[in-house]
Amino acid sequence: MNSSPKKVVIAMSGGVDSSLAARLLVEQGYDVTGITMKLWGYLDTGGRPTHDSNCCSLDDINNAKAECALLGIPHYTLDMSAEFKQIVMDNFVSEYKAGRTPNPCIVCNTEIKWHGLLNKLDDLGVDFLATGHYARRVKHERSGNWVIGRGEDRKKDQSYVLWGIRSEDLDRTLFPLGDLSKQEVRKLAAAADMRTADTPESMEICFVPDNDYRRFLNQQYPEVVESSPKGDFVNSKGEVIGQHQGVFNYTVGQRKGLGLATGERVFINKIDVENNVIHIGDKKETEAHSFIVNSCNWLVPESLILDRPLKVQIRYNHDAKPAVINRISDEEIKVVFENPESAITPGQSAVFFEGDQVIGGGIIKSV
Repeated sequence: MNSSPKKVVIAMSGGVDSSLAARLLVEQGYDVTGITMKLWGYLDTGGRPTHDSNCCSLDDINNAKAECALLGIPHYTLDMSAEFKQIVMDNFVSEYKAGRTPNPCIVCNTEIKWHGLLNKLDDLGVDFLATGHYARRVKHERSGNWVIGRGEDRKKDQSYVLWGIRSEDLDRTLFPLGDLSKQEVRKLAAAADMRTADTPESMEICFVPDNDYRRFLNQQYPEVVESSPKGDFVNSKGEVIGQHQGVFNYTVGQRKGLGLATGERVFINKIDVENNVIHIGDKKETEAHSFIVNSCNWLVPESLILDRPLKVQIRYNHDAKPAVINRISDEEIKVVFENPESAITPGQSAVFFEGDQVIGGGIIKSV
């Protein structure tokens, strides 16, 4: 490092990952400041009064503050709850109301933890934003752009949820844990006697602390329930075989909790909000070769992506599969898999990989 260390803000949740990331940055000679974003409160979300999510509680904020004190670096708490509700929670609700299955973590990462936070930090002359994600920032060989690489720990790899980071924001991003495994992070934290060394894993949807999104919608957004009446389950023959309880209760690919006595394994293969019908069939009927994607973010020029073989990942816990993508309009592209995939779900993300590098992504619009 030169005589004037680069200024880095580390987003700290109060868990072991971001706490160790802060420690590593200090050891590497950066001028580090910790920031914890207050995004939501339990009174606004319902569910259990206690928490397991490592996010936004007073204990979490205190954990982050204490780790910063031990490192001798400043720590601030930034209230971004209004932005979080408007951008993340309201989108989550509207997507379910539309019969789609959202991924709020991706919206939060893109709009709150990166773009929104960096905009607030520009006046402070901050050079980099760092997080405790298990991912890497790597140079794309053909374009020379910074792109997102898979984390060394493939079981913890979080590159899928980071596809929405704008290229100009990625230029100012650091991932200190990208080359470490979770086990190594725990060991390093324990060796440093960090108070966060044994904090539990975070939940998938932080603002649904009991992991019951249906309860969350019923309790916090009753208007969604009231505007989503019961309707028909229809099989592949066009026969009505039961009644659903409102489209927001279901997702494409779902098998359990349908309340249908068909005598065979059936899955949801389509949710038709306009006609208030949910279509079901066997597992084969959930498969498709192609789908439409919009709201794309490109980390390399489109000319290096379109009409070329690559791999596409359509769920967090899903292997990226061979595909080709083609532009069909100014706003949409079409993804064509080499082999059919099951449960391609509108509202979820399609992330485009070249090898182990994220080169773009978008939201699944229709199948």
